[in-house]
Amino acid sequence: MATDLVTPARAAWNQAPAWPHARHDEVHIWRAHVDLPPHRVFRLARVLSPDEARRANQLFFEADRRRFTVARGLLRTILGRYLRVSPAELHFCYGPQGKPALAPEYGEGRLHFSVSHSHRLALYAVAYDRQVGVDVEYMRPHLASREVAERFFAPAEVARLAMFPEALQGEAFFCCWTRKEAYLKARGDGLSLPLDEFYVSLTPGVEHVELHTPRDPAEAARWHIRALDPKPGYAAAVAVEGSGWRLCRWRWAPRGRRRARRREWEP
Repeated sequence: MATDLVTPARAAWNQAPAWPHARHDEVHIWRAHVDLPPHRVFRLARVLSPDEARRANQLFFEADRRRFTVARGLLRTILGRYLRVSPAELHFCYGPQGKPALAPEYGEGRLHFSVSHSHRLALYAVAYDRQVGVDVEYMRPHLASREVAERFFAPAEVARLAMFPEALQGEAFFCCWTRKEAYLKARGDGLSLPLDEFYVSLTPGVEHVELHTPRDPAEAARWHIRALDPKPGYAAAVAVEGSGWRLCRWRWAPRGRRRARRREWEP
């Protein structure tokens, strides 16, 4: 597998190409801010499906409705750039545990993606012919309690967390949380996979994450997990099926006015 020799904190997030191309040996991570001006929120709302618009309207707080709209609208926009189709025309299907995927007409499901958003930030992972899962969490110290860890982490992770200095335990908690979530999203299992069947390394600042699956050692060899550092105050990770790939970290930005006129559907 290709090796990044930089830590997450040093990895650069570059300007994304206007029309990205999915490659077998790359995994693309897009970073986007979901607090956008009202006119952009309005334009992104127009590309949502009726079901997505209904889900947004069911959220209680206006800020949550706005951020959900932006996160889903940007997902459609980004995938539309890969597929060269209007974001509003995209159709999705869902796995048994609710994992979203592009409908079969878009390359027979060969373009895989994952999305996660927390607070003011969203991350999108896109890969070709390999499953992928991404998770980002805004680090709220009051959520990083031992009780929560004992409920959602494996015993080995709880024990390792207790060994960190108190000043690092909160960050280590969210490192563990996002790495586990990324793996579960990539598999499409949700919380149906027993938490004691796998555990991850949770040291902050280490990009290559160890995955242990004691009941099925071959399972760990199928996946590679990388820690991400999208922005101070956030923890994030991506889990990818297979080897022989490298990460491309990109910043999302709207198209310029001149090019937007050439693609009137581009938000």
